[in-house]
Amino acid sequence: MTLIVRDVRPEVPADTEGFARVRRLALPYILSTPESVRHSALHTHPDARYRPLVAEEGGEIVGAAQVLLAHDSGEPGQGLLNIHVRPDRAGRGAGTLLLRTAEEHLASLGATKVFSWVLDEPADRAFAERHGYRASRSAYFLRLDLAGGGLPPLTPAPPGVELRSAAEFADDPRPLFELDAETLQDEPGDVGFEAPDYDDWLTSTWHDPLLNRELTMAACVDGRPVAFTAACTDGGGRYSTSMTGTARAHRGRGLAKLAKLHSLHRARAAGVTDAFTGNDAGNDPMIAVNKWLGYEICAAEVRHVRELG
Repeated sequence: MTLIVRDVRPEVPADTEGFARVRRLALPYILSTPESVRHSALHTHPDARYRPLVAEEGGEIVGAAQVLLAHDSGEPGQGLLNIHVRPDRAGRGAGTLLLRTAEEHLASLGATKVFSWVLDEPADRAFAERHGYRASRSAYFLRLDLAGGGLPPLTPAPPGVELRSAAEFADDPRPLFELDAETLQDEPGDVGFEAPDYDDWLTSTWHDPLLNRELTMAACVDGRPVAFTAACTDGGGRYSTSMTGTARAHRGRGLAKLAKLHSLHRARAAGVTDAFTGNDAGNDPMIAVNKWLGYEICAAEVRHVRELG
């Protein structure tokens, strides 16, 4: 069958559904829906030059790629690339063709270095190494079986702390933005980035169709959020936290753990059965929090990097 790579057409449901399905099958630990695929295609910051690609074999979508520039990094020329192929179609050339198309696109935009997350599996790592990528930092995916119990009981907020959902900030989400922007600066990673712009945050994060504002919880002091966990859901019983953090002046009090605990209890009451999260392998404090909550490591991935040219 003929194998081709082409751009995603965000207005075509078959494209967004096919892209999301590939992601779910290849990387079930990350939420992906047709709506989120369409939103990313249309609303990723223009400076990122985001280009979602699909690989088609015999008219069927069998692979997908996210290709963009790290536009918010202080260092120019850094490209980001993630490739996924349906497990039942692996080894038939879709990944190689997606990779070649993506690298050519990034090179045309002036990228000199490409970063890519690769599952920590022998076949995935061998593919990356064959194409000139070298391993960098590692990260874990963790899963919590909410349907099976095991979640610690709710604990009350300490004196002077109030727990509020993001939905309660609907009229003015800027305080959540400011907290998110501060905590993102301390996220471990090999690609540095600058604080986001508020309008871009509203578009990319606040209006992300995966964000569940009722389950996103913030610990507040004097009405201002100082710790939070951002919760995403896919409408199919799956939940994921995309970010959990605490303002520097309030760390060491267990407030992020408290916010996440309350979010998970709300999620279970709402019918969520599977909760996922991710941690940099070197982020010991957050790994400890997630293990206390009952999460278990279910997979790992390794960031790979390649110099273009």
